[in-house]
Amino acid sequence: MSTPTPPSPTRVNLRTPDVMSRVQAEVESHYRSQLVETIRGGGGVMRRGNTVVRLAKQFGFCYGVERAIDLAYAARKVFPDKRISLLGEIIHNPDVNAQLSSMGIRHLAAHPADADIEELQAEDVVIVPAFGAEVDTVAAIKARGCQIVDTTCGDVMSVWKRVRQNANEQVTSVIHGKASHEETRATASRALGPKGDGHYLVVLDTKETEMVCDYIRGKGDKNAFLTRFWNAHSKGFDPDVHLRRIGVANQTTMLRSETEQIQGMLRQAIADRDSGSTENFRYFDTICGATQERQDALFGLLDESLDLLLVVGGYNSSNTTHLVEIGEKKLPTWFIRNASCLLSGDEIKHFDIHQKLEVITRGWLPQKELLTVGITAGASCPNNLIEDSIKRILELRGETE
Repeated sequence: MSTPTPPSPTRVNLRTPDVMSRVQAEVESHYRSQLVETIRGGGGVMRRGNTVVRLAKQFGFCYGVERAIDLAYAARKVFPDKRISLLGEIIHNPDVNAQLSSMGIRHLAAHPADADIEELQAEDVVIVPAFGAEVDTVAAIKARGCQIVDTTCGDVMSVWKRVRQNANEQVTSVIHGKASHEETRATASRALGPKGDGHYLVVLDTKETEMVCDYIRGKGDKNAFLTRFWNAHSKGFDPDVHLRRIGVANQTTMLRSETEQIQGMLRQAIADRDSGSTENFRYFDTICGATQERQDALFGLLDESLDLLLVVGGYNSSNTTHLVEIGEKKLPTWFIRNASCLLSGDEIKHFDIHQKLEVITRGWLPQKELLTVGITAGASCPNNLIEDSIKRILELRGETE
């Protein structure tokens, strides 16, 4: 005898004025920084003694992140007695996720096993993070009858709209992103389309894109191609068939300049194969506006005279990693999770994006009479962590805050 399907939960409005006023007060108490606001109000520059701190014009929480956090806090208030689970991380910041855990919100795997989903009960609440979640995962949770709080960013959903359109028109979505990233996996699941017969291919960088371009031009080996992209394409993907018509999309937090380069490479490959025609190529600009603003602001900050750059944020944050990539091309750049990484005036604990691990480096803080420190942060970093980092720099320099 089959198990009856639980009834769908009644839709609940979390964003009532009363709930949101309480949420805003709590969120501000956890993440706001009066010091950061003061520096911003002073043109983004602060001097204490012989130490100058310069902030990028745009950094930290974006609207999508703020909305996701607000909804998670609201869920706790609206459902005070219910078990609340979060798929993975609300955003890529360990301090924010730890705060949610302290509020009694438990963490499921971003891609939960069947046993984890089967353990959910109809009275449970499940939060979908800002990156979104895969179609099958959301469907399985709905089938359990759970109340779903969807915090998916609007920019991410715009990408989903484009890849669904590709699937409906038998166009393969070539997604610039990290194949294992939650957002890219969620986007790839939408690229299959409503019937599940669409196709996608994920490319990480220009090196992988060059291999795709070679294949489009008829220079590739199918077995070598499928081996290279074994975990980055749709089931049944055949490059001979599914690279005939392509549409470029992207993980919204990738580096814009790289996405544009990839788009240009693929467009030219299609034109070379199709006698100059680009009819079988399409492209939509789906880079997140906040990601671009933070990248542009960092380029502006790097025009200033700086001795070093601190980038504050979660190590698994894609948009924060790209800020590090930009900074380290010009000056010593240190990727830190929070102020606790500034161990001393000699030692710093930081994330090496090339080795992909946290390391300790000595001699990071120049012993100069007048020192200028640039600071930026990814879209998932709250201002209180930036304040803590500024205060620690001043402490190590022997300055009063």
